[in-house]
Amino acid sequence: MQPETRAILATTHTDSEYGSIVTPLYQTSNFRFREPGHSTGYDYTRSGNPTRNTLEHVLADLEGGAGSVAVSTGMAAITTVLAHFKVGSHVIATHDCYGGTARLLKLLESQGKLEVSFVDLGNIVAVRSAIKPNTACLWIETPSNPLLRVVDVGALVKLAKVYGLLVAVDNTFMSPFFFRPFDFGADVIVHSTTKWLNGHSDVVSGAVVSRTPELAERFHWLANALGTTTGSFDSWLVLRGVKTLSVRMKQHAVNAQAVAEFLLSHPLVSEVYYPGLESDPSHEIAKSQFTGFGGIVSFRLTAGNIRDVLGATKIFSLAESLGGVESLIEHPATMSHASMTPELREAAGITENLIRLSIGIEHVDDLIADLDQALSAITVWEPAKEAAPC
Repeated sequence: MQPETRAILATTHTDSEYGSIVTPLYQTSNFRFREPGHSTGYDYTRSGNPTRNTLEHVLADLEGGAGSVAVSTGMAAITTVLAHFKVGSHVIATHDCYGGTARLLKLLESQGKLEVSFVDLGNIVAVRSAIKPNTACLWIETPSNPLLRVVDVGALVKLAKVYGLLVAVDNTFMSPFFFRPFDFGADVIVHSTTKWLNGHSDVVSGAVVSRTPELAERFHWLANALGTTTGSFDSWLVLRGVKTLSVRMKQHAVNAQAVAEFLLSHPLVSEVYYPGLESDPSHEIAKSQFTGFGGIVSFRLTAGNIRDVLGATKIFSLAESLGGVESLIEHPATMSHASMTPELREAAGITENLIRLSIGIEHVDDLIADLDQALSAITVWEPAKEAAPC
């Protein structure tokens, strides 16, 4: 069956007792034992919950994996995976990763738990040169956040396997509807299910999906040991969101394509980043890996005060995060990526004149009109002041 059908079917045949069409919400912290030493299969919700387990089954099925574990946030997913590695292991991560990922990696490095190299994963020679005897993981984020660079996952996996590296892919930006990294040989997929998978901006959660049963068991154990698993109500909300994933992603992508093409022709925009544009350097690789190009568009201004644009939109809300049905606008340098060091931001190309958009499912004509009037409010360019990292 196609993913549109699987996402619905997997969440509507879960109640054998009463036949509820919607997955039941088991909002409980603990479960009654049949007798000492014999449970129903559930004892404590941190370790397992029927609602969460349904979500885990659905996510593993959509990604084509052997199993998954639903956790409390996207960062909890990353934390759970990184806890897999021995002290002193070396991780190679994309140089333009999400700010929270960079912050966590730098923290673990400062504590002597991991060694970290931030490398341009689009340069296979640089990746090969960065591999050390203690390298254990290749951390891929594609498209990257916020410049939407797409890397050749198949080629990176081929290289990683020569050296026995575990390949982890953050698939938050694409969702399994547009990209399935296991098809290209990845070992582990992480998601901030807060984003496209939930799609309604009303839950914070994450997931770790594993290609093999052995890795699935390992990450279940780690999530339980670390206490990173998510609650039943949050799982229920993500399950609700997954039902409409296909129709939402199609509209997000249609709207994003139109917005990107509008920005590409605007005189006050110097660069537009969207892999769906034929002019985008990542377009050909994206076409070979993705079935759609997603709902994130980033662009740079040629001149003017960036705050004029950020404060002038009426439909786009000035807010972090992404993936909801509503459109958002944000300034990576002082918002989503403020926790990165200035050196890392500079190396990643996250400059003061960069804006990131999360394109919602509103009417595209209204979105373009809103951006057009906001860009018309631009005055003389002044670099924005950096906010303190949260």
